[in-house]
Amino acid sequence: MSLRLLPKSFIYLLLLVGALAVAFPLLYTLSTSLMTEAESAVYPPPLLPETINLANFLKVIETIPVLRFIANSAIVSCATMIGQVLTSALAAYAFAFLRFPGKTLLFSLFLATMMVPWEVIMIPNYLTIRSLNWLDSYQGLIVPFLATAFGTFLLRQTFLSLPKELFEAARVDGCGHVRTFLSMVLPLSVPGLATLGVYSFLNNWNMYLWPLLTTNREEMRTVQIGIGMLQFEEMNSWNLILSGVLLMLLPSLLLLALGLKPLVRGITAGALKG
Repeated sequence: MSLRLLPKSFIYLLLLVGALAVAFPLLYTLSTSLMTEAESAVYPPPLLPETINLANFLKVIETIPVLRFIANSAIVSCATMIGQVLTSALAAYAFAFLRFPGKTLLFSLFLATMMVPWEVIMIPNYLTIRSLNWLDSYQGLIVPFLATAFGTFLLRQTFLSLPKELFEAARVDGCGHVRTFLSMVLPLSVPGLATLGVYSFLNNWNMYLWPLLTTNREEMRTVQIGIGMLQFEEMNSWNLILSGVLLMLLPSLLLLALGLKPLVRGITAGALKG
């Protein structure tokens, strides 16, 4: 049956049920984070707290240095995001607009790196970081991820969708590559740049294995490691565990809410032509 034959109210009901199903884990996390320890330990667990208990968040901050973990993740994610956007934009411009021997082959080899599993290069990267004495440091967490083949591919496709007439007119006026890149390509590619920025930030914010491998000192841990430390400290206090999870989710949720529109625009750019 086509969806056009269904009444709009039924379609809206289906969408509402689907939205609630998707949002239920987050809503349950929020509800449990406001419960007392006795309420969160009841089986089956209640869906709503009897009273709102905001002291859980203060106790989480006192139990582990959660603010330090958030600051570390913010520094690493922002620095990696800026690096990936910059290197991807420069490489994408070269692959999109410059002419040089072997460009197609080099781009194919560049894309082939996307098929290499992270686990294959993790140990060589770790040995390199250790040889440079970058363990327990921001550069050890940031530098291995400053370039990405996915970002280069995404921005190259974005650049190729720009009107060629503008660049031909710019060349006639004597506009060089640097000026073209800074004054024309980047301003016209804001949705694609924002898409890569949001994707890069969230991907690095949620990274677990690499920070666990390269950091030993508590003051260099990131939020994902901090969640594990909280569960270790308070094994049965799920209200505190989920309070910590909620605190560590807030920055990424805020960025996703602010960057959702450019993210959708960047992903769908070029998909429709009118």
